[in-house]
Amino acid sequence: MRNTIAVFFVLLFSVGFAQTQADRNSANKDQQKPTPKAAYDQYRIITLQKDTTYVDTSLTIQKEYAYNYLRKDSFGLLPFANEGQTYTVLDFGFKKFAPYPEIGYAGKHFNFMKANDIQYYSVATPVTELYFKTVMEQGQCLDALIAVNTSERFNMSVAFKGLRSLGKYVNQLSSTGNFRFTSSYNTLNKRYYLNFHFTGQDILNGENGGITTLEDFEGEDPAFQNRARLEVYLRDAKSFLKGKRFFIDHSFLINKKKGNNNLYINHQFNYETKFFEYNQATVASTVGNTQILRFGEANVSSNINDQNRYNRLYNKFGATYENSLLGTFRFFTEDFRYNYFYDNILVLDSGVIPSSLNDEINTVGGEYEYRKNKWRGTFQYANSITIQPLSNLDAKLHYQINPKNELLFQYQMVNKIPDHIYNLHQSSFTAYNWYNDFKNEKINNLFVTAKTQWVEAALQATVINDYLFFSNDAVDPQQQFVTPKQYDKTINYLSVKVSREFKWWKLALDNTVLYQQVDQEDDILNVPQIVTRNTLYFTDYFFQKALYLQTGFTLNYFTKFYGNDYNPVIADAFVQNQTQFGDFPMVDFFVNARIRQTRIFFKLEHLNSRMTGNNFYTAPNYPYRDFMIRFGLVWNFFQ
Repeated sequence: MRNTIAVFFVLLFSVGFAQTQADRNSANKDQQKPTPKAAYDQYRIITLQKDTTYVDTSLTIQKEYAYNYLRKDSFGLLPFANEGQTYTVLDFGFKKFAPYPEIGYAGKHFNFMKANDIQYYSVATPVTELYFKTVMEQGQCLDALIAVNTSERFNMSVAFKGLRSLGKYVNQLSSTGNFRFTSSYNTLNKRYYLNFHFTGQDILNGENGGITTLEDFEGEDPAFQNRARLEVYLRDAKSFLKGKRFFIDHSFLINKKKGNNNLYINHQFNYETKFFEYNQATVASTVGNTQILRFGEANVSSNINDQNRYNRLYNKFGATYENSLLGTFRFFTEDFRYNYFYDNILVLDSGVIPSSLNDEINTVGGEYEYRKNKWRGTFQYANSITIQPLSNLDAKLHYQINPKNELLFQYQMVNKIPDHIYNLHQSSFTAYNWYNDFKNEKINNLFVTAKTQWVEAALQATVINDYLFFSNDAVDPQQQFVTPKQYDKTINYLSVKVSREFKWWKLALDNTVLYQQVDQEDDILNVPQIVTRNTLYFTDYFFQKALYLQTGFTLNYFTKFYGNDYNPVIADAFVQNQTQFGDFPMVDFFVNARIRQTRIFFKLEHLNSRMTGNNFYTAPNYPYRDFMIRFGLVWNFFQ
């Protein structure tokens, strides 16, 4: 693998530094001229979908919302007590559906960057961004990036996000790393464009299974204010996910010059490997003076070591016809191959558990894109031509009424192959071995979004058939025998999200309210009915506008509901209908400042925790975060 990485880097550097003699002569002449100051639009950030933004050093309330471990607005997600752990999903609309199967272990993938999450750069001068934030105990979180163009046509960026946080509770260590290398290149005649990236990611978490005695946490005994004194189910368990990905997206213009009619050849390549491991040295858990088997009987007396491996190869070949009047037509074929495997075949009383799942899926599809005046639309459909019943219809229509008002309509119909963990799982725990042949999930999604000068509103209506989920089969409430199931009835989900900011003088009140309703015969898809975030803040300039200050309070709240529990063996959430949690306010006080290209953040998180009582949870047996003081910065350098 190291040799492969080296070959890719050498090839990319060779392409980037290979310039014609004319390019070098031009560069020498430019060095003799005074260098003008680069404009902001010369520092571009480009997504895989070719959407372009710019390096932004401003300080807004959205920057406050995005100053977190995920580096994006996390409204609708409730983090566990330690940084770098999993999340409870409060907003079902946060979940995205894709037709191809994934490995599973969804609780480990909130910070696992997918191909669509990677950004590419084109910058006039080298740019560096440093993100730093304190954590709960003994550690820090740092995200560093540098992007540089060796020429106008070749860019490289290198980034690494690292986290270490011990946490306040026993066996709650988080240690993660996300390495990214990206490269962009185009030829002098602009007929060939290439985007490449490599990622190496690893996520290690101590898994304590939650606290054993809720009375100790909820009581007022000051001895338990030191959270390390609370007993937990697992004192020596941990989970580990790592993965590597090589990705290429490139296109070539057939005609010599771009005109009213253009023909392109497109190719996308994605090779990814993943490895998941669950370790638990001591099988039995101690609750008071009693020993229990939290996950049931095991075929070993100690040192549980479950390992799973996965690799996937994806190729997409296409041809694009572009007409200045009619729009863009794209036809493509996809080849998707996967291998999901364990070391051995298991022969159990319940049957034979195979060692692997592997398959090859081929699809054909088309896409139409139209851009004219105030209208912009994209319509895509793909269907399998092999035996797997996979399909995906995705239609988007965007209408810009004027610069301050726009409408977006989206409809998606997905026939999704189940993630692999639902069909096959092996473990040293007897109850966690299964082999299934579930049907595809069928999802119909309708989104309507209105962004106006007065309010931003979004409506989502979703109909799901053959929904896959995990639930607990154990009778004892202190045990978890979590297995996959498929719901044979229809689930109807509806949500309305409204956002509005009110401004007066130097004060502002930013509000986001989410309403959710689920129509189902059984309590399978459980969400809070109301989720809200309200921020009252003050902004002003000081010291002859050298300092820009932002300070205020943020209230987060969600209504009580039967939220999912978390199981570390499968690293995923499972449905439970015994314990409700929620209905507790979370108030933060923040003071943020911007000095030139530096944004400084200071926050008192959950400052009301001592006032409202210890009834705050992110999942049954998993308390939410106590009051703490955190600070950090985001710093951009422009050379």
